[in-house]
Amino acid sequence: QVQLVESGGGLVQAGGSLRLSCAASGTFFGIGGMGWYRQAPGKQRELVARITRGGRTNYADSVKGRFTISRDNAKNTVLLQMNSLKPEDTAVYSCAAESPNTVYWGQGIQVTVSS
Repeated sequence: QVQLVESGGGLVQAGGSLRLSCAASGTFFGIGGMGWYRQAPGKQRELVARITRGGRTNYADSVKGRFTISRDNAKNTVLLQMNSLKPEDTAVYSCAAESPNTVYWGQGIQVTVSS
């Protein structure tokens, strides 16, 4: 089992920055990609950024150039640096860890960007 705990969310003005952190604990055998997803009110959950165990990344078009995902395999953490935040980035952000048989999810953390 893998437990994921997110931190770093909150309220920020447009143009500001936040850094989200996801700390993983438990058994990590077989964990590959990790990522951040978000869900805004009335919208479906969407992928924000994903990083493989080897460090390959991909991003949603809406956050390219503004967000950066990174990973520390030794510390079992994944970070999401969010710069130049916009009101449309407001959502609940969740961390995910992929194993061959399932995806583990954190409980989610609120990010609110005021205009």
